[in-house]
Amino acid sequence: MKTENTLRKRFYQTQNLKAPPEKIFPLLCPVREYEWVERWECKMVYTNSGFAEDNCIFTTKPNNEEPEDIWAVSKYKPPLEIQFVRTNGFRVIRYNISLKPNSGGTCFAEWEQIITGLNTEGNSYVEKLVEDDFKKMVESLENMLNYYLEKGKMLKFDLEI
Repeated sequence: MKTENTLRKRFYQTQNLKAPPEKIFPLLCPVREYEWVERWECKMVYTNSGFAEDNCIFTTKPNNEEPEDIWAVSKYKPPLEIQFVRTNGFRVIRYNISLKPNSGGTCFAEWEQIITGLNTEGNSYVEKLVEDDFKKMVESLENMLNYYLEKGKMLKFDLEI
């Protein structure tokens, strides 16, 4: 058997969220993200509950240039850990999100992203990724989530925080 390693990168970032894990965890769901992530769109493919659960499947279409992504919930341990595997024809991304209780009814969310190219196109995609872009994405999600928790409504991109 021949093994051919393709490119892989790993990024890590921590969020400081203004609520305990029990309040945050349900919002880490493709259906509930419509409440707090502007421009979020997904299509639920399989779920018994209608929300995120173990082995839930959904799809997203990031933009017109990229192929549709298929997501699977591969680990589901409420209220402390969820893992998503996101794939298309050229790369696989695994997101691990762990919630750690903090003092004062807050928590830390530890985000890990592991991206693996599946072919030449995927390797080219992975090669261009930089940690700073991942950091900005996670910080943006932190701002949106904390705004939703404080105000009870979605943060619009044209608003200043």
